[in-house]
Order: sequence, then C-alpha cells, then structure tokens
Amino acid sequence: MSQTHEIPALDVIIPTLDAAAQIETTLTALAEGRGGAGSGMPGARLIREIVVVDGGSVDDTVARARWAGARVISSPRGRGAQLAAGAEASAADWLLFLHADTRLAPGWSGQVAAFIDAVPDGARAAFFTLAFDDASIHARALARLANWRARRLALPYGDQGLIVSRALYDRLGGFRPLPLMEDVDLVRRIGRAGLVHLDAVAVTSADRYRRWGWWPRAARNLALLALYFLGVPPRLLERLYN
Repeated sequence: MSQTHEIPALDVIIPTLDAAAQIETTLTALAEGRGGAGSGMPGARLIREIVVVDGGSVDDTVARARWAGARVISSPRGRGAQLAAGAEASAADWLLFLHADTRLAPGWSGQVAAFIDAVPDGARAAFFTLAFDDASIHARALARLANWRARRLALPYGDQGLIVSRALYDRLGGFRPLPLMEDVDLVRRIGRAGLVHLDAVAVTSADRYRRWGWWPRAARNLALLALYFLGVPPRLLERLYN
C-alpha cells in the first residue's frame, strides 16, 4: 500500500500593529500552504495554523485577520516581544516568521516544504529572496543589495521571513524582546552555516522607502545596523528609527 509523504507541520507567526491595509493580502498569499496546494507534495498540509500577534491595533487589523482564518492573540507592543509570544503560542514543529506587510509570491510553499524535508534534524533555518512591491530601478537595486547582504554576510532582515524548526528556535533561546534588531539578533545566533537562502520571493511593502526616499532610508538603516554592531542599545536605536 502506498503512503502519502507527510512533512512536519508549520505555524506562521505574524506580528501586527495597525496593519489593516496589508494583512489580508499577506494572509491570502499563504493560502497555497494551507491544504497542500502548490507544495509539490500531494496530500501534505504544510501550514497547521496562522497566528497573528497584535500589539494593540486601533484599526480593524484584528477583525480582518480573524475573517481570513487566522488565530489572533495579544501581546505587548514591540516586534521582538510579539514574535516571541507567537512562538510560545505555537505547537508546530516548524515556525515561519513573517512581517504583516510582506506577501509570499506564488510557489513559495513548494520550496519551503522541500527545505523542511531536506533537514529532518531541523538544524538549519531558511529565508526568502527579497523583492519590493515597486517596479522602479531604485527598488530593484536595493533588493539586489539586500539579497547580497543576506547571502554574503548571513544577515537577512525580517522582511525576508525566517523558517526555523522549533528545536533550533528553542535551543537558541528564540526571539529576545528587543524593540529593534530582533531579526539580526536571532540570525546572528543561527550563524552563517545554519542559514539557507531560498529562491522563493517575499514581496515587501516599499511604502517607507517611497515616503522617506529610497537611498536616504537605506542609508539610515545601514547606519542603525552599524550602531547596533557598535553596541548601541536597541531602545536608543528604536528612537532613532522612529
């Protein structure tokens, strides 16, 4: 008798704060992983649950997330704290951390399923290839630089998502409740040898860059990263960021 190949279940953790304008698009893009469609493994159910961790939205983020089928929990505001709360609320063997303004391009679930299947010991984590929802030359150039940084320096940002096993996440101590650089903090603990760059694309919002200017915003992000490595406390970096 033939047996259907099953892969460990995955929970998606999404922190939100007044994300009503983006959350439905983000959740819709996850649909292909909710019943095996597009996973490349017939019968496999990749996503067990989507957990939206809200930090006190005053718009209708929570209502829209629930309407789209996500479980919503509350957490103190702060991306690091919200991501940690979502992981604590999850019971899956694998976790996908995703920003509320980032949607995964079609075909993502097949690559994630193949990655999980290839690392049965859960000793490695993965991230997506970054793209912006903007067709300008500035957007393409900045995405190329970001993907180079992620591959060569092993420093993917949260905009690129992170797929990590529960075992590895727990062993490393998970996300720390940092107001900024929580993503860099965790991938540094994972280390270069533990990170895999997937070809699947994560399309993130370019609103912040369009509002501030592509290169001024990029320069500010780079300056904050440099200050972080120099030991400036994340709480001060958050004030500079905002």
